[in-house]
Amino acid sequence: MRIRTDDEVYRVDAVWLGPPKATFPWRARYVAWGVGVPIFLLVMTIERQLGFGFGFFTTAWAFVITIALTRIICARISHERPLSAVSTMWLRELTTPRERASGTGGAVSATRVRVRTQRPHPRRKRS
Repeated sequence: MRIRTDDEVYRVDAVWLGPPKATFPWRARYVAWGVGVPIFLLVMTIERQLGFGFGFFTTAWAFVITIALTRIICARISHERPLSAVSTMWLRELTTPRERASGTGGAVSATRVRVRTQRPHPRRKRS
């Protein structure tokens, strides 16, 4: 007896192909559009802050960078690991306390040890 799982339901991506009768030549999931648009705006803002003007080539490079970053992010997103879980994991990974790899202090050295020429005398007991 074979038990069928519901994995086939999740294999179908929610894909927007474009307007009716004028579909896009590429397939992009809804989550990719939701991730890509803010990334594009962020990349364009960073370009302006760096002093690049608004032109054809700067916008084209912004599209290329956006597509690359969106593909990297969406490769880690699935129905089992949504964008909110990935972003929370990324935030917690960056803000978690780390173990200190190096100890406090430095190498042991005898340069600060005071050396006397005479041996110290024992203290006398009070009577």
